[in-house]
Amino acid sequence: MNGGQGELVEKKSRFIATLRPVNTEEEAAAFIEEMKKKYWDAKHNCSAYVIGEHCEITRCSDDGEPSGTAGRPMLEVLLKEELHNTAVVVTRYFGGVLLGTGGLVRAYSQSVKEGLAQCETGTLRKGQKWKITVPYNELGKVKNYLEAHNIEPDGTEYLENVLISVTFPANESELHRAELVERCAGKLALSDEGDCVYLDKNL
Repeated sequence: MNGGQGELVEKKSRFIATLRPVNTEEEAAAFIEEMKKKYWDAKHNCSAYVIGEHCEITRCSDDGEPSGTAGRPMLEVLLKEELHNTAVVVTRYFGGVLLGTGGLVRAYSQSVKEGLAQCETGTLRKGQKWKITVPYNELGKVKNYLEAHNIEPDGTEYLENVLISVTFPANESELHRAELVERCAGKLALSDEGDCVYLDKNL
């Protein structure tokens, strides 16, 4: 999942949900503190996060709201969506009208869903970036190969030859490189642009 933000207004109270990928509790804590500083004038900055491939670490905070009306419902949304290594802070600007416990639970849950709707979800994976240089008459073969393997180019430049930037999963990188070279009978060149971490939206 990449970051995102969504908003909800309920009985004049404004709820702002901010989501961010995190890999450790330290990253989650730093993110929560960052949101508290950014929205220092808000009445509440409630939070929840899930860390680990199997949700080994889960935490949530009501930040002054009645117990169980904010952090836990927010966490339940993350777990239901089967998200991993994800933190969310819902900032509430009180509008002067009490929502009641049921209203708070619904508002905080829906706020997280609004934030998720603005996010691209997937799994963070280790990858390897490559620059493919291919003659125009071989371009169709490369495009067909990438499409068949659900690989979306990061960018394409049309110069004397076509330059295509791609990211391969790290454990499949050499296989894709070899197959592309064979498919185009050695008429293309691939240069290793380095390791990276990317969001795999195909999972």
